[in-house]
Amino acid sequence: MTVIKNIAKDHVLQITAVLAVISLFFARPRLADINFSTLFSILAMMIIIQVFEYLHILDYFTYRLTSLATSTRQLTWMFVLLAVVAGMFMTNDVTVITLIPLYLRIAKKFKLPEILPVTLIGMAANFGSAFTPFGNTHNIFLMNHYHINVGTFFTWSIPLLIASLILLTIFIFFIEKEPLPSVPVRDIRIQKRPTIITCVVALIIFIGVLGFIPSWVGAIAAIVLALAFDPHIMLHVDYAIVLTFAGFFVIVSVLRQMPWVVALVSGLMASEHSVYLTSLVSSQFISNVPSTVLIGKFTNFQEALFLGSNIGGLGTVVGSMCNLLVFKEYTDFGNHGQGRFFLGFSALNFAGLAILGMMGWIILDFVL
Repeated sequence: MTVIKNIAKDHVLQITAVLAVISLFFARPRLADINFSTLFSILAMMIIIQVFEYLHILDYFTYRLTSLATSTRQLTWMFVLLAVVAGMFMTNDVTVITLIPLYLRIAKKFKLPEILPVTLIGMAANFGSAFTPFGNTHNIFLMNHYHINVGTFFTWSIPLLIASLILLTIFIFFIEKEPLPSVPVRDIRIQKRPTIITCVVALIIFIGVLGFIPSWVGAIAAIVLALAFDPHIMLHVDYAIVLTFAGFFVIVSVLRQMPWVVALVSGLMASEHSVYLTSLVSSQFISNVPSTVLIGKFTNFQEALFLGSNIGGLGTVVGSMCNLLVFKEYTDFGNHGQGRFFLGFSALNFAGLAILGMMGWIILDFVL
């Protein structure tokens, strides 16, 4: 019942389900438009993430690193860099759910700045997840939809990561360098054998995402691993994101059969730059995941869609699911009002969107 309740209360899934049902009145979705490889890969990733949570991997590295901080700026740097690395492997969502409450507890204890560091942690998680093919769900979709090889993917993501780190470096210097009392280390220990086994299963999943083996192999391996460690792990898996993607595929399948929609979207797909801007702007209103699925069905400008969808995670609070989670975590654990945080978060994100958006245009023109 807990799983069903968690699925039912997911607002993004609720909206997607309503739109999917409405779309059925216009046309029947085609089975060929449902990308089952993507669904299997996402399911596998959601399960393995919960296994890593169960093993307290991210908690361990967080407390070890933060115990070394001597100033507010250095502490923020450590959280931001950890968010970048964690986002690469554990997705941006899990990263912010883990790191932001921890930072806010430390901030409350030592009266540290909150709005700027929390926003930067969220941005860093988005940037890190954009770097790897399996870091976020729309990258998984792009890999499966376009059959992108890993070498090509990293020729796109490395320039974007470099630009993102430059942006984070600029913003970090707005944090005052105040002395910080030593942060006590909790006694969190990593179980070596379970961690090694989990990393092997994660590697199998990643190989599936890259297309070297069927993606369902990774999903089955993840399920077996979770059941072997603790069957309760399966109760905490984010099944809603898998169902949400299935709903996206249904909606897009119907839209592709509506002539006026095809004409409208196709008209915006004339060039790399138009695809880039369409993806970037549409993400601000419908989030970068559904935007990627929709636009991906109408264009072959893969690199432009990759850049637009990942940079489009900046900006509005709905630009990415990660942004919504940052806002939620701050609402639950922050010490200032929601309105004040929303204004600071939005100002910094739109500044980042403007700067990184221009960098993305340069990358598209001169690097890719």
